[in-house]
Amino acid sequence: MIHFNRKNLVFITLLLLSACADQPDLFVEYSNPHIAYSGRIDTTTAKAADLYWSGTSVTINFKGEVIGALLEDERGDNYYNIIIDNDSLFVLRPDTTKRLYPLATGLSNGNHKIEIFKRTEWDRGKTTFYGFQIKGNPELLNREAPRKRKIEFYGNSITAGYAVEDFSGKDRSDSIFTNNYLSYAAITARHFNAEYNCICKSGIGILISWFPLTMPEIYNRLIPEDSTSRWDFTLYTPDVVVVNLFQNDSWLVNMPDYETFKTQFGTKAPDEDVIVKSYAGFVSAIRKEYPNAQIICALGTMDATREGSPWPGYIQQAVAGLNDSKTVTFFMPYKNTPGHPTIAEQEDMADSLIHFIEKNVEW
Repeated sequence: MIHFNRKNLVFITLLLLSACADQPDLFVEYSNPHIAYSGRIDTTTAKAADLYWSGTSVTINFKGEVIGALLEDERGDNYYNIIIDNDSLFVLRPDTTKRLYPLATGLSNGNHKIEIFKRTEWDRGKTTFYGFQIKGNPELLNREAPRKRKIEFYGNSITAGYAVEDFSGKDRSDSIFTNNYLSYAAITARHFNAEYNCICKSGIGILISWFPLTMPEIYNRLIPEDSTSRWDFTLYTPDVVVVNLFQNDSWLVNMPDYETFKTQFGTKAPDEDVIVKSYAGFVSAIRKEYPNAQIICALGTMDATREGSPWPGYIQQAVAGLNDSKTVTFFMPYKNTPGHPTIAEQEDMADSLIHFIEKNVEW
């Protein structure tokens, strides 16, 4: 028989308490391979990850009771959906101070997942992500297996989800009302469980935009406003590419007094031949990067697809001239309501695009 005196019992008790105590907090650097990134995210500084583009996201699987993210926003005007275990969600607005933001507390024992999803557009500035901090017996879990499908979108405010959550109907530009997560693009990607890349900007066009840059100038950039920055297209090869552009062009080519009209065209609006060739040139540039992708040349659902609009016809001519069996057109009917698409209208767009892809794409 083994006998314990009081001192031995105290010593054993302390050992047990020590063994049961929480492990030290775990800080997971941005470069840790357990972190999964989605979208064009800049990690070239070797200090942190910079998020610019709509729909970019950061995800980690883990065990622990508490998790936070070390963030710093350039302007304090970006918003993120924080998605916990693919279920609950809240909105985070990081400020310009580098600090730890709590993402989830009081988590149960077991496996958990946190996703930080960028709602807002790159004109709101970048957000810098330094890493996650996990407390309460922290443990990193493997990343999910790569998804079998990949999709990429090139678009304007419709694709960005501009004002989608402005329930007043005023179509306000405040960044809180924009939510790329509720755009037809993101909804379509989630439906197919596809990896998601979104290259979009409100007001952008192919020939002309409401601001100096056009999509052919920025489609190949990692950092949107840096003309020297280049995206490495080998890092992401989509199965399907959706181009939904020309809505802004359809307005601006008829506005000779607007500054970008003067810059792009001088005093004479582009004729049909120039419009068609410009669109075909952009799609050809996408095809060069993705020789095997199915390219869907879409348009809708604002007034560029209203009855009598010539813009669907321009796209049809451009696609026909490419003589490419894997480049097709898809037009969504004019919604005929004020402002940008609402949540319900974005969902309708997603439904129609999903149906088109299911019918026409093998992936």
